[in-house]
Amino acid sequence: MAILPFVPEFITVHLGRPDEYAENITVSFPEYIKNVASSELYPTWPQSALRANILAQISYALNRVYTEFYRASGYDFDITSSPSVDQSFVRGRDIFENVSEIVDEIFNDYIVRQGNIEPLFAQYCNGTTTVCDGLSQWGSVTRANEGLVPYEILQYYYGDDINIVENAPISNIEPSNPLNPLRLGSIGEDVRQIQLKLNRISKNYPSIPKITPVSGFFTESTENAVKEFQRIFDLAVDGIVGKATWYKIQFLYNGVKRLNELASEGIVYDEIKKQFPDVLRQGDTGDYVSILQYYLRVIGDYYSAVPIIEITGVYDDATVNAVKAFQGIFGLVPDGITGELTWGAVFDAYYGIINSLPNDLVASPQAPFSGNYLALGSTGEEVSRVQEYLNVIATVYPSISPPLQTGVYSSATEEAVKEFQRLFDLTDTGIIDPITWDELTDQYTQITESGKRSEGQYASNTASQNT
Repeated sequence: MAILPFVPEFITVHLGRPDEYAENITVSFPEYIKNVASSELYPTWPQSALRANILAQISYALNRVYTEFYRASGYDFDITSSPSVDQSFVRGRDIFENVSEIVDEIFNDYIVRQGNIEPLFAQYCNGTTTVCDGLSQWGSVTRANEGLVPYEILQYYYGDDINIVENAPISNIEPSNPLNPLRLGSIGEDVRQIQLKLNRISKNYPSIPKITPVSGFFTESTENAVKEFQRIFDLAVDGIVGKATWYKIQFLYNGVKRLNELASEGIVYDEIKKQFPDVLRQGDTGDYVSILQYYLRVIGDYYSAVPIIEITGVYDDATVNAVKAFQGIFGLVPDGITGELTWGAVFDAYYGIINSLPNDLVASPQAPFSGNYLALGSTGEEVSRVQEYLNVIATVYPSISPPLQTGVYSSATEEAVKEFQRLFDLTDTGIIDPITWDELTDQYTQITESGKRSEGQYASNTASQNT
């Protein structure tokens, strides 16, 4: 599912019912709508009725595309030609001239419920041999003859709380599943979307544990939720979101949200707004850049061709050069830009290094970040070590309330991490990410190796006093 809806350049139509053996054909989206409208409507109908019906047909088709209704079920098409399940499409039929003109004008307009993002599943029927809760095609003719304009006709059937989105962007349809499977340690917008969707699905399937926080970091709680989802729906229980798990989550999300029904729960902007960039390039700044620099820095310790860079949070010349060097080693286009392929290769290289480390190093403060983002609800030895480090650091920085060393990432641990992050000018997420781990272990090592506070260190609530 794309973040925001767009109108596809082309749409693939299955010439039959979903499970019927039939040919798929790909046509331009306007051509598809012209065919449907010419198959279902009469050119002699009033303009208002024609426009209202065509807007409903556009919205219906876009809902199928946006929610990946068929592709989430394993099909290789976007919609069928069967009027019993979708809209009528007749291969090679003649197109009415006035219908063609209307479609050319409004093919990238569609209906939404106010406050929602997804194109309305604009259910409709002919109103004579079949009736439904949506638009009546023959009834729309009556409404038009009564003087209603297209928007008023649509309000009559779909309610007053609808809007018409005009001039939506046009783009190619791309599969929504990530190029690289999502697993423990993955980060990004795809991870955040999976977390949001699993949390919503868990309302209907309460055995799926809630993911806290929804952060875009693939934490232990995310892995646990994925595993339970896979167990319930007979998928391989590996905690990894590959193509099959990705689309099964999308399928269930469509279902529990009723996105393919007229009475949809709807998707609001806050659910889908992006927090992570798809691509990082020169000039970008922020935590995501810092994490990339951390990974490259560790990789540079093991691959001499990758220069060691500073963690600055700025995608500067040094970062571009390090990315280019990395891309050259791993067979990628050396453009210095970090897109999905480069991110995937960075993760693979980094975790390959981590998995090859000797056990005595893995358990030491000098170990690189394990790749496991720790957050509220995480458990195990890594959490226990974080708590140990925080307890030692709290002897120098008493604004940190030392958490109990239980191996459970409690709310007290989360608050101690947040305070640590604030003290050292990190984003206070309460999550142990690579940058927080790096600073945490560095401070712990400084304190334990010196046996005392460094000159100028002062236990306080402000980072400015810890120089």
